[in-house]
Amino acid sequence: MIDEERLGQRFSALVQIDSESGSEALIAKVLEKELIGLGATVVFDDAGAKVNGDCGNLVATFKGNTDVAPVMLSGHMDTVVPGKGVKVIFEDGVFRSDGSTILGSDDKSALAIILEVMQIIKENNLACPPVEVVMTVGEEQGLLGAKNLDFSLMKSKFGYILDAVDTEGIVNRAPAANKISAKIYGRAAHAGGTPENGVSAIYAASCAIAKLELGRLDEETTCNLGIISGGAATNIIPEYVEIHGEARSHDPAKLDQVTHTIVSTFENTMAELQAEGDTVPRVEMIVKNDFPNTRIPEDHVVIRLAQKAAANLGRDMACKTSGGAADANVFFGKGIAAGVIGTGMTDVHTLKESIALKDMVSCAQLVLEILQIHATGEAAI
Repeated sequence: MIDEERLGQRFSALVQIDSESGSEALIAKVLEKELIGLGATVVFDDAGAKVNGDCGNLVATFKGNTDVAPVMLSGHMDTVVPGKGVKVIFEDGVFRSDGSTILGSDDKSALAIILEVMQIIKENNLACPPVEVVMTVGEEQGLLGAKNLDFSLMKSKFGYILDAVDTEGIVNRAPAANKISAKIYGRAAHAGGTPENGVSAIYAASCAIAKLELGRLDEETTCNLGIISGGAATNIIPEYVEIHGEARSHDPAKLDQVTHTIVSTFENTMAELQAEGDTVPRVEMIVKNDFPNTRIPEDHVVIRLAQKAAANLGRDMACKTSGGAADANVFFGKGIAAGVIGTGMTDVHTLKESIALKDMVSCAQLVLEILQIHATGEAAI
């Protein structure tokens, strides 16, 4: 029932609209017009102002024609760079850019699929549950749109985010993360003339880092220090260094423990390095929760619906565990169980990015079947 040609044309048109993070207004206007034409009520929140962007999150509501709980469909409007001036090449059923930019299937494949599904429902007067379409901004900058979404605009308690690769998988587990920063203060001195008067912040930082276990800590926990900066010149003892990293875990207790270990290691190391009566090196530790974990039980309606829909289409639908994050993490923290399903995008965030039309069709068929099953109340919460 999916119009393959129309889906491909819509996708091609969307990826050629510039929408790098913070500049989603142009594509938002196009999406707003299409959604209103399909019968939705569309509103924007004020997330754009909060994240220094030119547009807020788009929330479109379809009333539906069946008395069941509302369901959310979501994707993000922004792309990574370089995403301006995308030129689409379509060969052998596969979309690519001309190699000078990314393609933008992450996540415009989702936008095209959602529009196609809702158009099929309208054209064929199919049974339809209440649907809330959420198209976020700033996802690529750290889930900023979702973090600043006005959730009072929504009633859904479950739904699907189209923002993964595997068209036969649904991500139901993803880790929580903390951002961890260390600001280390030493004392400057001339490195050739009076080095004994200085206290090297770089040396102090390296002593602390050497004590840490980094990388994969266990099957559900990781830790990384990714950015270090400091120093002014080779002939100056460095008086300041900044280190930025993260810890992730599917287990919140483990995340707390790893975070505590990092913080205490830096603090204790600075204390050990201080000469008697001195106040440096010292460290200022900053910890901020980046996003909560996602942990959707396998018997949850969002999983049962997807698996039944897949079975009806003669496919498998396996639950997946991810080490990365998506808007789903933020939604889960707000009480919305959002499974992440794949559109077929490959090599995202690179100039080699591509997506096969057949995979987008496959995802659209799945989403349509999910809505049709839910409209019957067959998988009621």
